[in-house]
Amino acid sequence: MHEIDTDPAMLEDIRKHIEKLIALYEAEKVENERLREELRACKETGEAYRRQIMDLESSIETLKLTEAFTAGGDHRAAKEKMDQLIREIDKCISYLES
Repeated sequence: MHEIDTDPAMLEDIRKHIEKLIALYEAEKVENERLREELRACKETGEAYRRQIMDLESSIETLKLTEAFTAGGDHRAAKEKMDQLIREIDKCISYLES
């Protein structure tokens, strides 16, 4: 058998490189987890903003409708809004009948 000559300094260098790689791996693992948590938080924030936008859009529509039916409101806009609502109701009814 052929015997391998091992240099203690070379083995120490290899050990140090392995320790450094392990430390880098652990640091990247921690950073990865931090980024995953940040992404989750951003997704939650984005979803909250989407819900808020939908609520605000609904409020805007309600205000427009209220304004259209109050004295001094634009009767043409009120009629258009009513026609749109009637079409939406008819559409819903047709879905229910299907």
